[in-house]
Formats: sequence, structure tokens, C-alpha cells
Amino acid sequence: MNTDLGDYRKSYEKQELLETYLSDNPMEVFQKWFHEVDTNFDVGETNAMTLSTLGLDGFPKSRVVLLKKFTYEGFIFYTNYESEKGLAIANNPKVCLSFFWPQAERQVIIKGEAEKIAENLSDGYFDSRPRGSQLGALVSRQSEEIESRAALEERLKKLEVRYEGKSIPRPKFWGGFIVKPSEIEFWQGRPNRLHDRIRYRLDEDLNWTRHRLAP
Repeated sequence: MNTDLGDYRKSYEKQELLETYLSDNPMEVFQKWFHEVDTNFDVGETNAMTLSTLGLDGFPKSRVVLLKKFTYEGFIFYTNYESEKGLAIANNPKVCLSFFWPQAERQVIIKGEAEKIAENLSDGYFDSRPRGSQLGALVSRQSEEIESRAALEERLKKLEVRYEGKSIPRPKFWGGFIVKPSEIEFWQGRPNRLHDRIRYRLDEDLNWTRHRLAP
């Protein structure tokens, strides 16, 4: 197989990223960008982000997860704590998040440390999920090898019977992580590959410093 993609090119010309219009706090910039993309561009799931972790096998691994909340403190998503990503985070909480919004010609890359959120917060979000999603969290031993699709669906049917007419409790192995950022980079595509890149870093005094990076 020999597939040459050398002619795949695109000129980025929609917007610019200038320091004049940026807040001193990158979370405010993120909020502005997220709102602009969510409102003005048809991206499907604006909250889809790539989570990269260092696995127990020593290899980095990336996968797409959904951002469910962000505050000045950080970015929250939910998963099975016993999954491959959950165990990787427990072993090494340093992670990277990245958003790519091609319609807006924008990326956001976030370095930070992940930690479990309070159990009552995970309880509240779990209770807000559709019953099908609640049962899915219970039935799936995420990342483990399974015998067949049929066996998975059979376990789901048994749980549907077990919890018919009853509330579904959040399993202790499922809940939220918050990624508290130490570095956030905003990338805006520009013509001739001279992209705008602005990086914020959190210093020892918990203040953000901002620098422009070469494209």
C-alpha cells in the first residue's frame, strides 16, 4: 500500500487571533471560543475532545471523550474509573486534552492533571442521564475483553428486568474527572501556514502568563 496525501491542502483564512482581544485568563478565552463555535458553526458535537494519557504499558493513547462541564477550575468528563483510561490516570494523572473545530479553523490544546470529582457531583450527573445510559454504565466492564456482542446485550436485558420501576444507583467504579490545566494553547489557522498560536502557562504564584508561539 502506498497512499500519497501530499496534495491535501487547505488555506486557513476565516479568522485571526490577536493579543489585543484576549483575556488574561485562558478559561474566559475558552468560554468565548466554545460559545462562538457552538453558535456559529455546525460541528456536530462541540464538546468532543481528545484525551491523551500515558498507559500502564508505557505507550501514550488518545481517544475522544465528551466534555460535560467547564469552570475556572478546569474541565470535567465522566468515565469508568476501572477502564483503561481510568487506570492510566490513576497511575499518571498528567494528561492532555485537545479540541479541533475544523469549521472554525481552531484548536485548543490543554495540559493538566486529572483528579476525581466529589462523589455527590458524580451522583448528580449520573441521575441526570437517560436510563439507557445509566444501564450502559452498569453493564459494561469498559476496556475488558468480552465473549460476544450477544453476551453484552444479554447482561443488559437482565439489568433492565432487575431495575424495572426502580431508580438506578451510580456504580462506584463510574464517575467524573476534572482536568485542572497548567497550560492552554489556542491555535487559529491563518494563510500560508502562518498560524496564530497563543499559549497560557500557570506560574508558581497561580497567575497565568501569555506568549505568542511561532507557527
